[in-house]
Amino acid sequence: MERWGLTFPMDGVSLSAHKEILRQAESLGYTDAWTMEVDGIDPFVPAALGLSWTERLRFGTAIANVFVRGPATMAQAAAGVNEVAGGRFVLGIGASSPAIVENWNGIGFRKPYTRVRETLAFLREAFTGERVSNETLGVRGFRLRRRFADAPPIFVGALQEKMLALAGSAADGVIINWLAPYDVPKVVAIAKEAAQQAGRDPDALEVVCRIFVIPTEDENVSRFIARRSIAGYFTTPVYGAFHRWLGREESLGPMQEAWDAGDRKKATELVPDEVIDGVFVMGSPQACLDQIEEYCKNGVTVPVLNFIPTAADPGELPDLHLKTMKELARP
Repeated sequence: MERWGLTFPMDGVSLSAHKEILRQAESLGYTDAWTMEVDGIDPFVPAALGLSWTERLRFGTAIANVFVRGPATMAQAAAGVNEVAGGRFVLGIGASSPAIVENWNGIGFRKPYTRVRETLAFLREAFTGERVSNETLGVRGFRLRRRFADAPPIFVGALQEKMLALAGSAADGVIINWLAPYDVPKVVAIAKEAAQQAGRDPDALEVVCRIFVIPTEDENVSRFIARRSIAGYFTTPVYGAFHRWLGREESLGPMQEAWDAGDRKKATELVPDEVIDGVFVMGSPQACLDQIEEYCKNGVTVPVLNFIPTAADPGELPDLHLKTMKELARP
């Protein structure tokens, strides 16, 4: 297996404490560390620090939100990280969700596909050092003053057909998440077909997948965590539509109905076991590795493990993450 990644920063561990964690990850054979942008730290600062702490790990943003920062600001942030990367940085962009864009940032979540497509086109041109205008984005005459020999690859976070096709036809890779191993062929096929139609090599398209790992053999704990996560995520408009498209409308319908009625407790109880078993990696270290391997067999080229904390005491989290990282190092 060529690449093996993890999610960084890890929950419950200060950013500064990741210096040694990342160095250990590198020594264990991990090749990638991918940041995120939800309600914690932004994706660029951890990537820049991680690059300065390590020698071989590749760092990526999964994803940098195209709505909450302007196109020029996105280009500048990427340029800054790229200057310290030495070819080890990937800019992953995406639309995120209405909750993050509208509710938390007060920005309209309108035409996400168009916003991602035009931001991707803008960044490609801006990274050449030429002056860029983009009528759709409202950009007039921006030129990136900083120069770099090699522009970072750009990956697109995608769920359904249009965004998957955009990733395949115009980006260097696609970022997927919150799906089961048996869902992967459907999404990868769309991206690769778009790449082929665009005259590109479909086999060159990298497929990054964030895989949620609950590192415990206590089934009561793992299923409790999984049910709460699924009820919270899959009832949102973006992920609800995604899983209906994947064919889970009937199985997730009762949960959604309870959630819409305001009964969060019942909705959590109604999360189907087969969905939990599909989208979460759980159990012994070997069982987890076997499940991760299924993602890779089905088309994922960069598995990115997201360790979900199971310790009740926050003080135990750093050691727990290290233990899991060692147990799930690349086979």
